[in-house]
This record gives sequence, C-alpha cells and structure tokens, in this order.
Amino acid sequence: MITRFANPLLATPSRPLPGAVAVIGAGTIGPDICYYLKSAIPNLKLYIVDISREALERALQRIHDYAAKAVAKGRMSEAQAAAVTGNIIGTLDYGDIADADWVLEAATENIDLKRKIFAQVEAIVRPDALITSNTSSLPAAQIFSQLKHPERATVTHFFAPAWRNPVVEVIGWKKANPAIVEYLRWLFCVTGKVPLVTADVACFMLDRIFDNWCNEAALLLDRATAAEVDSVATEFVHAGPFYVLNLANGNPIITETNTLQADVEGEHYRPARVFGSVETWLTVPPGKRVEVPTETNEAVRDRLLGILISQTVDIFDRHIGEPADLDLGCRQALGFKKGPLDLMGDLGEAAAGRALIRLREERTGMPMPKQAFASYQNFLRHVLVDDIDDVKVITLRRPEALNALHDEMTDEILSVIRRFERKSKVTGFVIVGYGQRAFCAGGDIGRFVNMLGDAPASAQYARDCSRLLIHLDQMKKPVVAAVNGMALGGGFELAMRCHGMVALKNAWMQLPEITLGIVHGIGAMVVPYRRWPDAAADFHGMLRQGKRLDATRAFELGVVDELADDYPSLIEAAVRRARGLAGKVAGIADGPVEIAEMRHIEPVSASGQALSAEVIRIMETAICAAAAAPTFAAALEVGYLAWGESACTAAAREGITAFQEKRKPDFTRTP
Repeated sequence: MITRFANPLLATPSRPLPGAVAVIGAGTIGPDICYYLKSAIPNLKLYIVDISREALERALQRIHDYAAKAVAKGRMSEAQAAAVTGNIIGTLDYGDIADADWVLEAATENIDLKRKIFAQVEAIVRPDALITSNTSSLPAAQIFSQLKHPERATVTHFFAPAWRNPVVEVIGWKKANPAIVEYLRWLFCVTGKVPLVTADVACFMLDRIFDNWCNEAALLLDRATAAEVDSVATEFVHAGPFYVLNLANGNPIITETNTLQADVEGEHYRPARVFGSVETWLTVPPGKRVEVPTETNEAVRDRLLGILISQTVDIFDRHIGEPADLDLGCRQALGFKKGPLDLMGDLGEAAAGRALIRLREERTGMPMPKQAFASYQNFLRHVLVDDIDDVKVITLRRPEALNALHDEMTDEILSVIRRFERKSKVTGFVIVGYGQRAFCAGGDIGRFVNMLGDAPASAQYARDCSRLLIHLDQMKKPVVAAVNGMALGGGFELAMRCHGMVALKNAWMQLPEITLGIVHGIGAMVVPYRRWPDAAADFHGMLRQGKRLDATRAFELGVVDELADDYPSLIEAAVRRARGLAGKVAGIADGPVEIAEMRHIEPVSASGQALSAEVIRIMETAICAAAAAPTFAAALEVGYLAWGESACTAAAREGITAFQEKRKPDFTRTP
C-alpha cells in the first residue's frame, strides 16, 4: 500500500530523478516546460519533438533567450546557462526518444491527436517510462484509454508561464499506479514546483475556476463593457479576466473547455457565443480601472462572486481537490488575491449567500452548496500535517512567501500542537518548511506597519506574535525544528524556541531585522544567550550586523544538534531527535546570564549597508538588560519593549517603507 504524505518530500521516491525526458510539442508551452526542466535538472538529456523543424528552432532559441536573460539579470552564471542550454536535442523522429525516462506531451488540445501521439510513444519507449499529458481539460481516462500500460500514465497540467508558475496539477485517475502519482508529486516538489493532486474530471480543479470565471465575464457583456468587468474583478484578482484572455489568446481555450464541461455536466456551462466573434478585448491593464455605475458594479460583482463560490463549493463537495490546494492554486496559478474559500470566510455567510442567490436566479443549473457554510471553512490552510509513526510532522506551506509566518499560520501551528500534545500515542513534533529553499523566511510585517510610532501598541504586537513561542517554552513534549533551507528573522526565532534543531548542511540562518531599522521583538535578543552562551559572539554579529550563520558553524556552536545531507535524512534526524528528547524537555532557565562583551562596531551591515546607530544602541541596551533580568519572562519583556521603542524611530519608518516599496533603505538620512 502506498502511503500518501501531505508533504511530498516525506515520501521515499520509487525511482530517481529522470536522466532523459522528451517533450512532445514545440509550440506555446512546450519550450517553457523544457526550460523549467533543464533549470531544475541541468544534467538532464532533453528531447523536443515536433512535426516542424521551424518550430523546433524557435523553441531552442526561446530556451537560449531565457537563459541569456537570466544571466543578464544576475540570476544565473554563464556556466549554469551553458548547462541549461546544453544537451537539448530537437527532433522530428519519435525513434530518437527510445531512452526517455519520461515523455511529456504538450501538443494541441485535441484528443485524437493526443491518442495518436501516445500510440507512437508507447511503441518506442520502455514499458516503465512515464507518460504524461499537459492537457488543461481532457480527462486522463479519455486520453489514455487506448494505452497498453495506462498505469504509468497521467496528466501533469502546467500553468503559464510554465518555467516560472510554480503550480502543476497531477491527476489521480483510477488506472494510474498510485506510486507514479506520488513519484510525480515528489519530483515536482524537489524541482521547485507545487504539485496539487486533483480528481479526473473535465477541466480538473483550477481550470474549473478560471474557465468559468472568464465565461461568466463574457456573459456579463449584456450589461457591462469588458473594461468595466475587469475593473470590478480587480477587487479579487491582480488582472481582470479579459486582460488575461488577451494575454493568453484564451478565447478558443474557453470555448473548448466550457464546451467539454457543458457536454459532460450540463448546458449551464455552455461557452458564451461572443468568444467566437472577438479576437481582442477592449479593456484596461492591471492597476488601471474605469468608473463603473453603482448598479452595474453590484450586478457584475455579485455574478463574479457567485460563479467563483459556486465552482468552489462544487470542487469541495465532489472532492475534486483539497480545499487548501484550491486556495493555494488560485493564488499561485491564477493570480487571485485571496483563495476563494478564504474569500468566502471574509465575506461571511450572508454576503456569500446573496451572490449565490443572484447566480441561481440568473444562471439556472449552476452548483449550489450542499453543506453548511461553516463546513467550507474547516481546514488547515497554511500547514500540512503528517505522521511518521509516533511523531507529528508539521510542514509550513506558504511557497509564495518562502514559508514566512503570519498570524494565520502561527495559529494553525499552535492549533495542531494543542490538539495532539496530550495524546499518549504522540511522542513529539517536527516542524519543517515546504520545498527545498526555505524553512521559514521570517514573519510578514502585517499589522506592524500601522503601529509605527506607537510604542505601547508595537510592544503588545510583539507579545501577541509570541503566543506560539511562549507555548513551546512551556511544553513537556519535544518539538524539533528541521531546518531545510534559509531560516530568517522570525523563522529562525521559531527554530530557536524548539527544543531541538537539525539542519541540512547547506542551510543558513540570519537575523536581518537591523537592516530594516528595527530590533527583534520576540526573543532573538534573549533566547540564544540563555541557550547557547558560548555562541554569544556569533549572535552579537547576527543581531547587530545581520551576519549569516551557516548550518555547519551552527553545529560547531551547538546551536544545531545534527546535520543532514538531504531532506529525507533531515526528517529522519529530526524524528530521531524528537524521540530522544521525550521526557527530557526543560524550559529556558531563569536568572541572569553572563554574555560576551559587545565591542564597539560601526553602523554597517555584513553586506556593507549603512545601518542606524540609534537602533543598534536600542538593541545593545536590550541585550544587556535581558541578560541581567531575574527571570526568562522578564527578559522577554525587555525585548518586547525594545521592539516598541525601535518602532518609534525614523529608521524604522524608513526601513519598513523601503521594504514595502521594494527598494534599499537609506539610513544615512536617519540617526
């Protein structure tokens, strides 16, 4: 029996990363998939197959252009670019791909064509080679119905641009070997993607949202212009439906996908006729809007909300996909500002109900909720929970923010721990980050922006943000941080408050708040000096100058208990450490502590950035006062108050403003 872990990287893959991949189709999305694959697996042998030599040449040129642009922007070295663009074979002959470990079809959305392609492929490749289709709407059961070995085939649906958009839908259909689905989840996750498993229905999960959102927009043209619809829609999305359709030449796609859905599920899904007579929509770009009359605005808004909620509850009720995956996919793949289930929660039952009533009256047949409103809100949005025997593994999953903490994630971690910490069958917990880049990239600035200049409110905010950490301090069951990548700011503070810490050898930690003109309010000026006093000099540099701490150095200092080579061994080490700490968890000691002398430094960061001398002074004073505090609680209070004091400086306002504006702060204009 195959165990499905919520976190794909907890699984042991059934095969290694592919050594040779063939992408069928050199048109719109095929070259983008190729660039993603070669960027993630540079030593990969890659075939691009097409019926046109010119199309192959254009595809190869596009890959070279992508790599050249990455080098020009400093995102890739010349050597890396050479590896990405090397060992790519463009071919017209299917016979060339006999050694492929994985064949990925990205041809036109035509089921007869796809079946023809797969018949050719299956006659050539090994029986154990993976076969997947990039279709956005055609069910796997239809595409692969004529394969001799359908168990090794499924749909892997990428979203444009495929080299950059992280989401991939992996379809779990009845004839697919579950081990193949799990392998693909692992493969995508290890190569930087976010795989979402969905049921094998027409249009799967995310295209049900997108296609019907766009179709509803077209049906609203009887009462609003395209520019008006897009202007209303930008309350919910970064770019309106008509703008996106122009960008993607999407009119034929909506016609095709909604025709399929209508044929399968009912006439209410039939595409708007206007798609057949318009090539380009007259609309407004993101960030722009036209004035919309109040009555028109209300009608358009209700219908857009209605179709969004209708499709969302249908996906939920029919178990087409997981609710957290739906919200994440809509944000990451489709550009929604909030996931539809979160949006429903914000709207409340009355407002959501009004939108559905209008949709039901004007669009007979659309799905309506089959459960109580509260049922659609009862799920974890930002963390995944898995069992490895007697240990609960909590994975922080906010890939769009490198797993950064915010209030909702903090409360979810706390809720999981509170739910299981008294269970006799649970020995302990492991906290790890999703993917291979980050454990946790700090904390979202969130509400703090509105508290600049208000010391008491800022100090209280720091206390509020410490609720999870205070709970960890008081726990009897062990919690171990498995640092799988960068751990920044509040992310490192979370790891420090766990009772044990293991890390990948290439992981690193940093406390960069000083570069934003603020101090660390939730324990970083207190905890390391009490837990690892011999490492005080290193922490002085981290706190006052934003110096990095590599995992190997952290291990030498005793901050990290064990180093690991890869994600599986990291989890093994973390689980082992949690079991080893069972019954031995001790809180952080009270009483004053001795710390290494803080020598005078110039207000310059480790990277050469000018810093605020005033904020460094606030930090140094707080570190010394916290070390002298009679209790651990009193020491933490020193940190909260220092955070509030730093929030009232000109440096804090400059640093936070610069962060919001995505520029480097200029502390030469502040004390």
